[in-house]
Amino acid sequence: MAKLLLNLRNVPDDEAEEIRAWLRREQLAFYETMPSSWGISHGGIWLEDDAQLPRARALMADYQAGRAATARAAAQQARRDGKAESFASQLRARPLYVVGVLVAIVVIVVVTLALPWWLLR
Repeated sequence: MAKLLLNLRNVPDDEAEEIRAWLRREQLAFYETMPSSWGISHGGIWLEDDAQLPRARALMADYQAGRAATARAAAQQARRDGKAESFASQLRARPLYVVGVLVAIVVIVVVTLALPWWLLR
């Protein structure tokens, strides 16, 4: 029976392609399901033989640890270079959007705190 190895929700294309490549390289039989038309399912990568699942999960853990280390290193480098995205950089780039989001947050907090008090009065 097939087992889901990776749900493709929010998985970048390059990561999915790297996973497909190492599955082929390790000769693990797999197939993919495509996302649904209405966005209910985002597709997935499935192992055909569930006896290979422990090996595939170990390989996946190693892959994800390496990818996380690479992403952390890139983020640290961006901070050192001053290219990391911050609140101030977002405010300079898109001031109306940032102010709009802040106003929406304040409105939601006020409604959340005041509505129960107003309804119980």
